Amino acid sequence: MDFFDAYVVRARLFPAVIAVAPALTLLLLAGSWTDPGLPEIISSLGIAVLLFAGADLARRAGLRKERKLFAATGGRPYNTELTRADDSVFDEVSKAEYRAFLAAKVNRQVPSEAEETADPIAAMAFYNACFRWLRENTRDRERFHVLLGENITYGFRRNMWGLKWFGIAINLGTVAAAYAIYRYEPQFMSVSNGKLVAQGSIAAIHAIYLLVGVSKNAVLDASKTYARQLALTVEALKSS
Repeated sequence: MDFFDAYVVRARLFPAVIAVAPALTLLLLAGSWTDPGLPEIISSLGIAVLLFAGADLARRAGLRKERKLFAATGGRPYNTELTRADDSVFDEVSKAEYRAFLAAKVNRQVPSEAEETADPIAAMAFYNACFRWLRENTRDRERFHVLLGENITYGFRRNMWGLKWFGIAINLGTVAAAYAIYRYEPQFMSVSNGKLVAQGSIAAIHAIYLLVGVSKNAVLDASKTYARQLALTVEALKSS
């Protein structure tokens, strides 16, 4: 049942499907689905297994890119949303309330403004502890469904970024395969002139999305949005 989990489907499976979309399109266009034979049956049976493998590949590719991107911070960007130096997210009154609440939870003293300036590494240890506590205490998906949504968005963008060049390679390969089927007309598959145009159009849209819509900045934006929503969960946690 984990395969049908919302995070698994939207953050892992969807990137895998998008990465191989041109290949799936070619299979649908070139296969003989009105009179399916052994190749079509084998292809259909293998799709579920390939999608499961693709979801796992998407996760591993995304984590590999994440480790490289955030190598200097142990796998995550610094959580600066509650620091005094970052005034782009919360006002100082709200940050002071959040810091006091979290300090009690992690059993640490809130660093003063002077301490943050004099020893930013030690100050970040406090904020990192606060965010770790928040991540561990906001796993109730029904109660923190907005946070889950932001986490899914981050996971989707990260994993999609990890599969970017794999998807482009699949794109080029399927365009070449479609032309070869059109040109040499093998018995087990067929591509008409109209289907070749359709395949090329889908491949072009696919390539534009991967080249323009999938980027490091998109991953970082999703990371910042998730961190902001994670900090906002303090409001719900204070009320309980």
